[in-house]
Amino acid sequence: MQSDKEYEDDASPEEYVALCNFTGSGTDQLSFSGGDSLRVHAKNSAEWWWAELHGVKGYVPASYLGHGVPEGDDTSPEDPWQDEEYFGSYGTLRLHLEMLSDKSRTEAYRQVILSNSASLRNKVVMDLGCGTGVISLFCAQLAQPSAVYAVEASSMAEYTRQLVKQNGCEEVVTVHQARAEEIQLSEQVDVLVSEWMGNCLLFEFMVESVLLARDRWLREGGVMWPSSAALVLVPCQADSYYAEKMAFWERPYGLDFTPLQPLAQQEFFTKPKFSHLIQPDDCLATPCDAICLDMYTLQVKDLEEMKGQFHFCVAKPGVLHGFTAWFTVHFQSLERGGAPVELNTGPNSEPTHWKQTLFMLDRPVSVQTGDLVGGSIVLRRNPIWRRHMTVTLHWTINNSKEEQDSCQVGTKTFPMWR
Repeated sequence: MQSDKEYEDDASPEEYVALCNFTGSGTDQLSFSGGDSLRVHAKNSAEWWWAELHGVKGYVPASYLGHGVPEGDDTSPEDPWQDEEYFGSYGTLRLHLEMLSDKSRTEAYRQVILSNSASLRNKVVMDLGCGTGVISLFCAQLAQPSAVYAVEASSMAEYTRQLVKQNGCEEVVTVHQARAEEIQLSEQVDVLVSEWMGNCLLFEFMVESVLLARDRWLREGGVMWPSSAALVLVPCQADSYYAEKMAFWERPYGLDFTPLQPLAQQEFFTKPKFSHLIQPDDCLATPCDAICLDMYTLQVKDLEEMKGQFHFCVAKPGVLHGFTAWFTVHFQSLERGGAPVELNTGPNSEPTHWKQTLFMLDRPVSVQTGDLVGGSIVLRRNPIWRRHMTVTLHWTINNSKEEQDSCQVGTKTFPMWR
């Protein structure tokens, strides 16, 4: 690494904005709050940069920083939604291949259309964020709606038009290349369907576009698909991940590398682990719905901070490494007496492209059958970068076997960014 003097001699430090709060673990690390403007003097590695805040220099995690605020604007970045990057990624086939290959996801939407085909007859449907238009094509081929408005903001819309024509659905499906906030229709819709869910349910906040479209284009008494959603949480073991990232440093090749464990904890466990596949046996308790959303009453302002409670009774002895989250969504039936369709992204269902999200504690905790784990989860939307958020977990662990009350308390905040 460079010396402090070499950092100071760097010609032109770059301006960056903190995506979320960070608390340094040593005297050589800077602490900062989301929205702070930092001057980066050196990018000495992919993970850690040498930066300055209020005249104080130190190391900062590179992944906590975003592009700087434009000159003369101290309050908001140039593109708080990062639309060029976001919609650009959906203009390529990589993400669409991943989503279409997710049979659980795609078949759930197909089943919704098929099981409600009679009620969709002569209805007007909006498919928001339609991508390649697969849901719109399901509507046109499996039901008999009077019109389907397929709305896609990315350049994929050009190909979606071709796919609609190729599948003989151009008389029913009209593709609009526009953001939900800009779309212009000649009529209101009876059904608003969208696949808006992200990691931890809300990540990337496409749900805001869905709510804005609902308020503007869904007729009174119209239907939202999904109709409700829930963020599910469970305390869990993660032996292999802990061994890979933390225990590894105890005696590699017979050498004591334990001084690197604090750095490993900072580097690997301060961020959530996306695309985690938890085994059902690693769940230490029965999962619970921590946050529930009603898609008819949810408001955009509610997205700024969402809080849920959890209470678990440990079902078997083990090691609590952290918490795993996933989501479920439900689609109400339009048929009399019909059952709702559920899409469950948890470990007891077929894996989806979302998989699950793992939040690791700083230190594992041994738990016994009957121990009580309770607390809260808070999802806070980033005030600057609107597709990002932080997840804060507060927890208490009460040991049921101790003669005297034994309670461990903890809290940890995880940044979630693309």
